[in-house]
Amino acid sequence: MFGRRSGTNAAQVVVPPSGAAAPKAPAALLVHDDPATRSPRVEAPRRPEPVATVQEKKSEDYFRTKSMIFGALIEAIDLPQLARLDAESAREEIRDIVSEIIGLKNIVLSIAEQEELLDDICNDVLGYGPLEPLLARDDIADIMVNGANRAFIEVGGKIQLTNVRFRDNQQLMNICQRIVSQVGRRVDEASPICDARLPDGSRVNIIAPPLAIDGPVLTIRKFKKDKLTLDQLVKFGAISPEGARILQIIGRVRCNVVISGGTGSGKTTLLNCLTRYIDEDERIITCEDAAELQLQQAHVVRLETRPANMEGSGQVTMRDLVKNCLRMRPERIIVGEVRGPEAFDLLQAMNTGHDGSMGTLHANSPREALARIESMITMGGFSLPSRTLREMICGSIDVIVQATRLRDGSRRITHITEVMGMEGDVIITQDLFLYDIQGEDVNGKLIGRHRSTGIGRPRFWERARYYGEEQALAAALDAAADPGGGAL
Repeated sequence: MFGRRSGTNAAQVVVPPSGAAAPKAPAALLVHDDPATRSPRVEAPRRPEPVATVQEKKSEDYFRTKSMIFGALIEAIDLPQLARLDAESAREEIRDIVSEIIGLKNIVLSIAEQEELLDDICNDVLGYGPLEPLLARDDIADIMVNGANRAFIEVGGKIQLTNVRFRDNQQLMNICQRIVSQVGRRVDEASPICDARLPDGSRVNIIAPPLAIDGPVLTIRKFKKDKLTLDQLVKFGAISPEGARILQIIGRVRCNVVISGGTGSGKTTLLNCLTRYIDEDERIITCEDAAELQLQQAHVVRLETRPANMEGSGQVTMRDLVKNCLRMRPERIIVGEVRGPEAFDLLQAMNTGHDGSMGTLHANSPREALARIESMITMGGFSLPSRTLREMICGSIDVIVQATRLRDGSRRITHITEVMGMEGDVIITQDLFLYDIQGEDVNGKLIGRHRSTGIGRPRFWERARYYGEEQALAAALDAAADPGGGAL
């Protein structure tokens, strides 16, 4: 158990002591032809980074008291018995024991200080220590811990340095091991890179020494407690109401969809939004490296890859999962992220009666997404002619939705693009919706608009008619093409 430590080594330092300065960033490397001509302006020290206060600074007395109580707790508690309790009961048990220790040792604390101490010690033993205040905040999108002394968060699309600190790199490593052990994985010198997830589905990546030189690096892509919907994306300006309606229809009529975008652009969020419009009676199978999709339907089978064990055997790849899906009588296959040769098997699935399958991949435009799919299949060792691959892509993928994280931190759906077919050796695409950037306001926020390209009859029109959605599709396209509509 993580709490199996004794004495002062078990104390958890989450913030620097009162009056301590944050670690300074390394000075920039300055290159001059003549040292005598160095400008004082160039030599001026870099401005200190603003620090987001997550917790109030605590005194040295607080940490000494906490260390003493923690040592007494570890001696008094029955760890095997504690491990058999549920989280809430274990927390109450620890609080009772700590309260007794405070009384026996005649430690004078105010009610607020005692509650804070109780919470800190419970987080040490049962939770993720200094990460708990960050995980509790719903406005944080990413947590990035670069060693024990520097933790960053992303709020509103902007990265901020926090005052959260770990006691040392060993404490941070212990927390990393606790996270990955919950999903049956490990991280150590022999296996220093690991993907995992938190119980709420938040994605975790860990890279440990010796690969990470300055200590373990922990990155958490947090999920909001309240899941986003297309209506909320419209409210945030990520897509226009007409564009959202067309995306609903695309999900409803079982178009094969690829969601493309860069890191942190909102691909997984958008995929979750689209899956809400899948019928309840469909059998859905998801394949992911770390299970983070949260589908609302009743009939969902969730599959997750497995890394190799210490002997180098037992690995189950994404391609193994996608191939096995075909034997599980799926109606839709959803791949969390396509990174390699599993792209070939996903295309095969889309082309063999599993309409409505979806996946995400990293690319900066719909055209680049098509090229990436082709290159991933080629790198997988498939010796197929380029034209054959492109014909397979055209026959499998119906729509590409491009998500983009703009320089002001906002996220927008910038393209809804159809794959039309081949002309010679070139794949032909057709944009239905685009996002145009028009400028920025006085606060640096980008101003733009979603616009229809004027396509009145998309390629999936007949598919929409088959599912009885052609009237809704026509109405959305007409409203988007109307200069007085919401899209313009």
